[in-house]
Order: sequence, then structure tokens, then C-alpha cells
Amino acid sequence: MKALHPSAEPIIRNTVYSILFAISFGHLLNDLMQSVIPSVYPMLKENFNLSFTQIGLITLVFQLSASILQPFVGNYTDRRPNPQSLAIGMGFTLLGLLLLSVASNFIFILASVALIGVGSSIFHPEASRVAQLASGGRKGLAQSIFQVGGNAGSAIGPLLAALIVIPYGQVNIRWFAFFAVLGIVVLTIVGRWYKENLAERKRRPAPPASSVYAPGLTKGRVIFSIVILLILIFSKYFYMASMSSYFTFYLIDKFDLGVQQSQICLFAFLAAVAVGTILGGPLGDRYGRKLIIWISILGAAPFTLLLPHVGLIATVGLAMLIGLIISSAFSAILVYATDLVPGKVGTIAGLFFGFAFGMGGIGSASLGYLADKTSIAYVFQVCAYLPLIGIVTGLLPNVRSK
Repeated sequence: MKALHPSAEPIIRNTVYSILFAISFGHLLNDLMQSVIPSVYPMLKENFNLSFTQIGLITLVFQLSASILQPFVGNYTDRRPNPQSLAIGMGFTLLGLLLLSVASNFIFILASVALIGVGSSIFHPEASRVAQLASGGRKGLAQSIFQVGGNAGSAIGPLLAALIVIPYGQVNIRWFAFFAVLGIVVLTIVGRWYKENLAERKRRPAPPASSVYAPGLTKGRVIFSIVILLILIFSKYFYMASMSSYFTFYLIDKFDLGVQQSQICLFAFLAAVAVGTILGGPLGDRYGRKLIIWISILGAAPFTLLLPHVGLIATVGLAMLIGLIISSAFSAILVYATDLVPGKVGTIAGLFFGFAFGMGGIGSASLGYLADKTSIAYVFQVCAYLPLIGIVTGLLPNVRSK
């Protein structure tokens, strides 16, 4: 067997769980603070007399600021990794939260959420690189540990918002700044470990040109595969936008729940998403990422089609089942994509995280406009068909990690 080039061999021989859990905790804090934005939508809608279209625009601005920069940040840090960027990103989130707590008009709200989005765009590409660096070769597991932190934060955020912000008012958003300060401390420690290992990587020779793409695949085939993966991201995150931004409104409208009750139901959905995320990576490592992508996108379709036609208890149960299934996709998709283009972890992570955020934002704005023109119930009936797009997974080649 031909020996691997020295730089292609893993620098970290064993999985460094302390770093993986630390970066996952940083992801938890990052996404916990981001989840405050949709969690306070009912309050902002009432306080500022906003339409569903304006609610969608808030999400659009946040998601676009979190998405457009990510591929550029990822590409830049592939060439010039910066261990301090993790803490810097958290600093932007801190500033955005403080401004959101005192926002007095719609434009002020948009500026605040844009700063939170910028923080996210800086955090995700470098954090994904750290996760793979600490993976010891178990990239699916590492990505799932990293990703589940974000999903857990997204689940906890609405619950904390229901307890801290909704009963007492917008100004109490400032209490979430504590999590940003904690995140800066944790990510500064991770950054020191990252800096030490970057120094070791720099002492190794550059990888050969033949390692640019996955073995046996041409540039055209790789590009085609990435396009298919982005179509799957579109399917997943348009549906997720309907749940994260409008599930509370759907429950309030159809079942006459209160805001706090609806937030608890949203927490149940997001908690199921967190569980599904931790399963997706290890299952992809064991059974193949393509199979997991098949199951996680297309497998959710029967339940999404049923959800608009059942009662309250069944709705919450189906939402949790959908979250469990569909959330296993992202870790498998992202690691599959990095296997297509080895050595470009930052660029690929930035592209896919950025596209996911962008699709979530565009989806939220589009669905908000559709809700104003029709109804929230109609939005969920339309979105039920989105997971059927998962059929295109069959066009992907079978790719194995080195």
C-alpha cells in the first residue's frame, strides 16, 4: 500500500474529547443566544405591531448576515487560520444582544440581529476546523458532537426566553449577554490549543496536488455532488424555517395555546433535533454518510405530510419525530462534502453553514409573506412536501474518507 504523504496523516492521532466538548459547548452558547431572536418574535410582533412579512425580514437579515460572510471567512481561514477568531465572533454576538435588548424600532431590531449574524459567520467555519482537527479521524462523530451543542443551545434558548424575557419584557434580553462572556472565555482557551496545533501543522510539508478531490472523482463530478448536497440543504432548512420561526404561531392559531405553552412545545421539537444530530455523525461513520442522508431527508416526509392534519398531542409528537429524523442530515452532509474536497474544511464548512443560514432566512421571509397572504395553516401544508426532495440523494456518488 502506498504510504500517505506526511501532511495527509492525522496530526492528532486520538480523538481529543476535551476540545470537542469545549467547542461543542461554545456552539451551544452561540446558538442559544441566536435562538433568542425567533423566541421573542411574538413579543416583538405585539410591541412593535409587526406583520408576518416583517417577522420574516428580521430572520432574513439575521440569516443573510450569518450566511454571506461564512464562505469568505472559511476560505480566508483555510489560508490564514486565526485562533482568536472564535472569541472575536462571540464578541459580535455580545454586542448584538445588548443592542437588541434596547431596540426601539424595526430598523434598530434589524441592525441588532445583523450583528448577531456576523458573530455566527465568524464562529462556524473555524469551529468546524477545530472539530475536525480534534477528531482523530472520527470526523462524523466529531462533527456530531460539535453540531449537537448548537442544537442543544437552540432548544434551550426558547425555554430560557420563555422564562426570562417573555414575562418581563424585551430589556431582559441583556441577561443573555452573560452567556456571550462565558463563551469568550471558553473559546479563548480552545484558541490556545488550536494555536499550538497550527504550529505543528505548519512544520509539515504541503499535501500533494492529487489530494484536492476525493479519489476517483473528477472536478465536474465533485461540483455536481456539491450542488446536490446544497439542494438537500435547501429542502431541510426551508422546512426547519417553518418550524423554528412559525411553529409557535401555528400552535397559537390552531390550538389557542398561550405564548409560553407554545415555546415549551418548540423546545420539545428542538430537543429532538439535538438528539437526532448526535446520532447522525456516528451512524454516518459506521454505515456510510449517503445512507444517513437518504434516511434523514426522505424518511421525514411521511410525518411532515401527516402533521397538518392531527390534534395537539399528535402534532407535538410528530414534530419531535420529524426533528429527530431530519436533524441527522447536516453532520452527514457536511462531512460528506469535506470528503469530496479534502483540505478545504473552512471553505466547505463556510459554504454549507452559510447556505443553511441563508436558506433558513429566505425560507422564513418567504413563508412569512405566504402566511400574510394565506394562513399559517396553509404554510405548514405546503412545507410538508419539502422532504420529498430527498430523492435526489440517489444521484450522489459513494465516497469514503481517507
